[in-house]
Amino acid sequence: MPRMKTVSHGKIVEAAKKEFGRYGFKEASMRNIAVEAGMSASGLYKHFPSKEEMFASLVEPVKEEFEREYRDRERREYAELGSGDAKILAEQTGGNRWAMGFIYDHIDEFRLLVNKSGGTMYENYIHDTAMIEEASTLAFISELRKRGENTIDLPRKEVHLLVTAQVNAVFEAVKHDFTREEAMHYADTLDAFFMPGWLNVMGVPAENAGERKP
Repeated sequence: MPRMKTVSHGKIVEAAKKEFGRYGFKEASMRNIAVEAGMSASGLYKHFPSKEEMFASLVEPVKEEFEREYRDRERREYAELGSGDAKILAEQTGGNRWAMGFIYDHIDEFRLLVNKSGGTMYENYIHDTAMIEEASTLAFISELRKRGENTIDLPRKEVHLLVTAQVNAVFEAVKHDFTREEAMHYADTLDAFFMPGWLNVMGVPAENAGERKP
């Protein structure tokens, strides 16, 4: 890509982040973005054919990376499960802290996803994320049973509500514009709050679960 086009593209991206962050997708103006980037509207459309594609270009790479790292973490947890060893669950604290750390490493993109995506394919992002976590939780419970653990048979509706509550709780930090320090402290609180609860409703001993990390 020629240098001038690369520079122009970078200016557009920064202008788009500012415009979407200020007004949200619906009210954002392509004309304003073009002016901020120092080009004509027609020049802008050579880079992005539509406002929808422009918004997606800002958030989709981070969304995909988050889901990919989530799956990697999930695979590691499965690998650590030993037959007849439910105690591993009690050691799996820190999930909310991991998620919060990733979110705040990419906070500009997550602010767009959580607060400014109305009218786009991402407007139900939190719900969609909760559905991914719900499927993962159900699969994890099923795996424990295959390995001989006597977990409680939770109704799927209850799992859905519990997971939705936890995922929503994580993203409240973004909605309330927490600083990174506030968000990470809150993430430790969420881990201390939710992990013992999950262990209890699954019928797994909760000794040492949910301890706040120093």
